[in-house]
Amino acid sequence: MTKEELATFDGQDGKAVYVAVNNVIYDVSSSSYWAEGDHVGAHKAGHDLTEELKSAPHVRTVVERFPVVGTLDKPAPEKKKKRFGLF
Repeated sequence: MTKEELATFDGQDGKAVYVAVNNVIYDVSSSSYWAEGDHVGAHKAGHDLTEELKSAPHVRTVVERFPVVGTLDKPAPEKKKKRFGLF
């Protein structure tokens, strides 16, 4: 799943609530702490929370208890422009 696709799972208008951590996407819809895609005013669903989780008051295993629904695609590397000529 791309970051753009993940962003659509924001918990709004009855949508599922997904978050990514270390390229793994979890469905946290069943958690009351993620009501309407907002985690206690500190985090929003539909995002990669890998860096944010490093400073969270709980450990990563809290998120890992939820169902895995996919993996986050790594962005494609930028293509180098071809140069014409000798150099």
